[in-house]
Amino acid sequence: MAEQQPLHPLLVVAETAARAAGAVALSIYHQAEVRSWEKGEDNPLSEADLAVDRLLHERLLGAAPDFGWLSEESLDDPARLARDWVWVVDPIDGTKEFLQKVPHWTVSIGLVHHGVVQLGVVFNPSEDLLVAGAVGEGITTNGVPATLSATTELVGAHLVGSRSEQKRGEFDDVRDLYRFEAVGSIAYKMALLAIGRCDLYYTLSPKHEWDICGGHALVVAAGGRVTQKDGTPILYNQPKAKYRSVVAANPILHAQLLARLKGAELSPDLHAR
Repeated sequence: MAEQQPLHPLLVVAETAARAAGAVALSIYHQAEVRSWEKGEDNPLSEADLAVDRLLHERLLGAAPDFGWLSEESLDDPARLARDWVWVVDPIDGTKEFLQKVPHWTVSIGLVHHGVVQLGVVFNPSEDLLVAGAVGEGITTNGVPATLSATTELVGAHLVGSRSEQKRGEFDDVRDLYRFEAVGSIAYKMALLAIGRCDLYYTLSPKHEWDICGGHALVVAAGGRVTQKDGTPILYNQPKAKYRSVVAANPILHAQLLARLKGAELSPDLHAR
């Protein structure tokens, strides 16, 4: 396959697939009972995760059969490591919220080239909010151009994070600064950051590539920065496919936040595998 790929047609494919996947997920979401299983402690799997995974696999690889595939709900195929282009997908990011009927779950799609994010689509079907973007082309919210927050001071900055991470004290290093809002899906948090509905997102807990790839692409497409806590890059299609921390914001806030978090301790990996 040619090394270079025009991103806009692939972005359209991803947007269309996300909308279709969202419709399938939403039909299950509104059922009185949703079948679910436990993959591990505090790690549920629903019938919607599997249905959406099948649809996205068919749509995305159908449009680009030579691309690699990494999804939370697909058996990992090491062949992806030899692919230049790889779809990184979380069929439903926020399965706990999905099962609890909390409207903070999303369909998350990212595309990487040699490990670097190229485009992302994050769709919250409950809110009918689709955020899409490609690096160098900007981002949109339901087709309307959007931008990052222009906030340049940590004092009073709007931080989104998980309530469980807040309870564990992960945000204590900046508790004198931020306005905190609990949001479920990781991809949703990063999408809200990318379109300027909050100022900061960070986590000191381990995250898989599929948790963050789509949102990472959106933040970068919007002109923001996403790194690990020590400032090192986050690259994708790695053998382990997991990172120990994520820090995202506009470039000015990102630099300030890294400085504040320099001595912060990472949280333990509760789902080590």
